[in-house]
This record gives sequence, structure tokens and C-alpha cells, in this order.
Amino acid sequence: MTLHTRNMLGCAYGQVFASLSARSARFNDGPALGRAPGVTASVPSFSVSKTIVLVGLMGAGKSSIGRRLAQILGLPFIDADSEIEAAAGASIEEIFARDGEAAFRAGERRVLARLLDNPTQVLATGGGAFMDGETRGLIRARAISIWLRADLDLLLARVGRRNNRPLLKNGDPRVILARLMDERYPIYAEADIVVDSVDGPPDATLGHVMAALEKFLAAPTAVGAAS
Repeated sequence: MTLHTRNMLGCAYGQVFASLSARSARFNDGPALGRAPGVTASVPSFSVSKTIVLVGLMGAGKSSIGRRLAQILGLPFIDADSEIEAAAGASIEEIFARDGEAAFRAGERRVLARLLDNPTQVLATGGGAFMDGETRGLIRARAISIWLRADLDLLLARVGRRNNRPLLKNGDPRVILARLMDERYPIYAEADIVVDSVDGPPDATLGHVMAALEKFLAAPTAVGAAS
């Protein structure tokens, strides 16, 4: 498939999803588990029988795109951070402050192992989850991983809208994010699919995700991944 064809597919999907957003302006306010209310879509031309795991840095759009992707595919959506908070009875920020990052990562590993035993779903993970070798191995064995890659300026613009990012509390967010990109991007690149998260309506990125997922599932090497 040529780059021109991939772009056409992404644009075609993006046009469909733009109409979905117009019908459901509150899509991002949907629950962490399940489908966003009030959104309907045409059935895609492919099916997925393995969990889809979204990875990437904070601000990449994993939850926003994940909800939309789950709705289009007719799958449940789960936000791993929300599941961790429910299991711990505390927010991510509180867990970091009370127990430290190492304890949080251990809990994250256990929760993700449990979630990956669930039936097929769309799962958005925290930025550090894919960095854990054990978790990465489970994702590789049980799921299709998609890295939402974003540039530094876009990440900064997005994370600046919220003040609950523990890793950004102790320093210049630009410096911290740049360091995290250097550390994590080579590992994120091991994901099955890489899609650039673009500046604009989430449906634009979603269109590219759908096109990339369709191409991946159509490839001969993806036969095992789809079953």
C-alpha cells in the first residue's frame, strides 16, 4: 500500500469520525469502562479478535482515541490508570506521593496482567507501562499494541491543560518530557503499529489509527495477531 493510499484511507475514516463527533460533542466525557453513550458508527471492514493496547507518553491522546476506537469497533474501553486508582482506592497522584513510583509500577504491572486476561477490548495504558519488560511481553503475546507518537510541543500543549501529572511536578515540564521521549520512544517503537497523534480534532488521529490497523490486520504476518 502506497503512502498516498494510506493517507486516503486515513482521510476517509477521518470524515466518518468527524460526523460522529458532530453528533456527540460530549464523547470524551464517556465512562472509563464501556462505550461512550449516544455514538453510533458504520461497521468497519475488518474485525479484531485481540485486545488493542494503546501506548505512548502522557498527552498523546490514548484515552481520547481509545474511547472512539472502542466505539467504532464495538468493544469495551478500559483506562488502565482508572483501574489502578480503583484497585488502590487513591488517585495516581496520591499513590506516587504516598508510596513512590516503584510501588506504583508494581501495582500497575499486576493490574495490567489482570486486564490482559479480559475478553477483547481497547485498553489505554499509562505512559510508563510499556517500559516494563514483563508487561511488554504480556502485551506482545496477548494484544495488538499501537503507539500514539506525538512531538514535544503537542505534548506540552496537552499536558498543560491538567495539573495532575506526578512526573511533571518536580521541574520544567519541557525538560522532563524531552527526557522521557529520549528514554521511552525507542521502547515504544517496539509496538506493532505506530501512528502519529496530530494537532487537531481527535477524529483526524483516529482515522489514521483505523487505516493503520486495517493495514496491519491485512498483512500475512498479522494472521496470528488477529486470532
